[in-house]
Amino acid sequence: MKTLEDVLQAAGNPVDLLRNAQAGPNVYPGVPPEYTNWRDETQAWQKACVLFNLSFHMADLYVEGPDATRLLSGLAINTFKNVSPGRAKQFVPCSYDGHVIGDVILFNSAPNKYVLVGRIPALNWITYHAQAGKYDVKLELDERSAARKDPFGRKQYRFQIQGPNAMKTMEKVLGAKPPEVKFFHVATMTIAGKQVTALRHGMAGQPGFELVGPFAEGDAVRDAIVKAGAEFGLRLVGGRAYSANTLESGWIPSPLPAVYSGEKMKPYRQWLKEDSYEARASIGGSFVSKKIEDYYLTPWDMGYGSFIDYEHEFIGREALQKLAKGPHRKKVTLALENQDVLAVIASQLQKSGRGKFMEFPSAVYSMHPYDKVLAGGKPAGISTWVGYSANEGRMLTIAILDAEHAEPGTEVTFVWGEENGGTKKPTVERHEQMEIRAIVSPVPYAETARKVYADGKGWRATTPA
Repeated sequence: MKTLEDVLQAAGNPVDLLRNAQAGPNVYPGVPPEYTNWRDETQAWQKACVLFNLSFHMADLYVEGPDATRLLSGLAINTFKNVSPGRAKQFVPCSYDGHVIGDVILFNSAPNKYVLVGRIPALNWITYHAQAGKYDVKLELDERSAARKDPFGRKQYRFQIQGPNAMKTMEKVLGAKPPEVKFFHVATMTIAGKQVTALRHGMAGQPGFELVGPFAEGDAVRDAIVKAGAEFGLRLVGGRAYSANTLESGWIPSPLPAVYSGEKMKPYRQWLKEDSYEARASIGGSFVSKKIEDYYLTPWDMGYGSFIDYEHEFIGREALQKLAKGPHRKKVTLALENQDVLAVIASQLQKSGRGKFMEFPSAVYSMHPYDKVLAGGKPAGISTWVGYSANEGRMLTIAILDAEHAEPGTEVTFVWGEENGGTKKPTVERHEQMEIRAIVSPVPYAETARKVYADGKGWRATTPA
């Protein structure tokens, strides 16, 4: 089988390959697009409580063995000094040049025993180094449903309950107050007679738990939570609403894995197959550069600068020490001007001169969205995610701006649509670019996420993870 390196050599330029790839946005399999309607489902996580079913769209990598901690510590920018059984943390690996490969959640269940959950690029990077470095570890990959023959044959279910009424629902289903669990710590609970592992967590700024157990027990646990939550306004959340929660929390879900260039990365590209995520990924949006490196993100771009622990050896350490001197871009939320958004929508009601169609609630039309942001007509940064928040009643984007343009209240211009009528992606119809005014706003955008959820450790707070 051919490799990613073969695919890139044949394409000539990785940017041309990825911008015209025949892949649309990542899907959320296993759940319906809507259980009721995405507007009410979105508002429920701020006004009542919701149950997300996360069992299908993420991959799980199990890592166990005498060298497990040494392997993972040597790939993560963040420290492993605070890793212990019963805790979780974000795991962020970088390339040799200090650019982000991916971002997943690491769970430590016992000494030298881990499971990492999230998008596949970071898990592929771990697998490669485990094999190439001949570490004494055992790996097991439980692929996401979209990449497997038996989409419902997962090892574990993964639910998330959150919202202002989440703890009331949990108290009812448990028959007692939920245990006091620190943010990103794990406890064991019993629901519907089943033992459940519960991570103290939340995705859109509201309190809640992520619940995990054997897949075969998932229906019983879910049904018990739904029944208990009925009086508290609990709603199940479908794939359409789920995609909007990141707009309020401010998490960047889709950094392009920084693997497409660099001589040191070549052995890895030769290891990745032509049917890998990296070979089939797509880039979309108004930001265009012939240099693939311009699409890579640093930890500071993603708000992870405080994570970096230079006291341990890891891939990318020397590069990050040089990059640490700055300057650094800043992650912000852009609140798009309503009248300009309406102009894009109104253009659909004419026979010519239409802007790129703007889907609701998620307007993302590629696996890795990159839109251009201008200040005074000059480049000011990029936007990485765009969509509508039914809670805020606003089109928002998660953007990364040069520091001089990142002050809240600054007016910038978000460029919507691709150049020259659009690329060859099947999700792109012929259209004209349109400019949308935007106001630089805090990240997270949701007031609750900024003020209430800040007790957590991670990029939302100032304490390194």
